[in-house]
Amino acid sequence: MTPATSHLERSRALWNRSRLDLRSDEVLSQILDRGDLDDWRELYRLAAQDASLRRRILRVCTTIPVAMPHLFIAAMTALGEPAEPYPEPGAEAHGI
Repeated sequence: MTPATSHLERSRALWNRSRLDLRSDEVLSQILDRGDLDDWRELYRLAAQDASLRRRILRVCTTIPVAMPHLFIAAMTALGEPAEPYPEPGAEAHGI
């Protein structure tokens, strides 16, 4: 356990997981959806050093329903990741 992940390993967002595995999109989406501010701060610190994690966070935020996707998209954009504007929910289904 590294200091950068110690809080995430104890996150209440992972209530149904036996361990932290940030390579899993399910675990990542649980942290984004159910994490607390300290979880998100640690995830941001990790993403600041890992371009592949930033890209995965963007992908998760645009394909999986998570709370506050715009917040995480903006945070990844602030770290230098190019991001398309987040589509309006249901726009494609209505032919807009």
